[in-house]
Amino acid sequence: MLTYYVDGKYVRADQAVIPVDDLAILRGFGVFDLLRTYNGKPFFLKEHVERLLNSAKEVQLEVPWTVADITGIALKILAINDLEEANIRMVITAGSSPDFITPQGNPRLLVLISPTPSLPRWWYEKGVKIVTMPSTRTIPGAKSIDYISATLALKEARKVNAIEAVYVDGNGQILEGTTSNIFAFVGNRLVTPGEKILSGVTRRVILELADNMFEVEIRSLNEAELLNADEVFITGTNKGLVPVVQVNDGTIGGGVPGPSTRKLMAAMEKTVQAVTEQAAASGSG
Repeated sequence: MLTYYVDGKYVRADQAVIPVDDLAILRGFGVFDLLRTYNGKPFFLKEHVERLLNSAKEVQLEVPWTVADITGIALKILAINDLEEANIRMVITAGSSPDFITPQGNPRLLVLISPTPSLPRWWYEKGVKIVTMPSTRTIPGAKSIDYISATLALKEARKVNAIEAVYVDGNGQILEGTTSNIFAFVGNRLVTPGEKILSGVTRRVILELADNMFEVEIRSLNEAELLNADEVFITGTNKGLVPVVQVNDGTIGGGVPGPSTRKLMAAMEKTVQAVTEQAAASGSG
């Protein structure tokens, strides 16, 4: 049985409860962040905690916890639970409310853990299909627990054998996926949207790597550019870097993962190894 951290206590998963008057339940008011381990070590834990607290700030949730507080709890949860590879999900709810809508300044912190899902190897070897859909996040800079739109978009994507749905705004600009960021090689330039998105931690890692390898442009990317790009890929915490070979009904490049994408995938693998080795040497995780 897994152990979670729920509102100040470490409890068994089957005993993990919060009051039904919490605004996370009643109004979908809360934020979260998700990280994973590689070789049993947390990957960029501090950065994920910082983004969690920034999400809380974006939705005007005042919280008493520091980066160090939440990092310590996450590391303890990882140590308590015997998992080879894990996802750690950190959630801040808006807390209980007597009028069922107004936050009272009593947020709750939850830290959950689960086995990291195993993704198909062919995603990385052969590439995947994604689809575009009209939608935007209400507060792009916050990772909200309200995932109704994302869940429905992903459900529609799977009906046409796509693994991800990418949002397009009213001006035809590509934004991000339901659980990913998107990149495209347009000519010899790597392009990724920079506005009206949630900046992923994996996205930041890729941008740092790419800056030494390619000409990088953080700018608007319209749907026509995406459909005519030489190479496309998506990034996310669990996915890592996944090459895209089909967008809607159109083939990207030659229908196989391109050389520039492959180069970044190799660089990402080296970064994962270096970060986890550093974590092991420092004793964190």
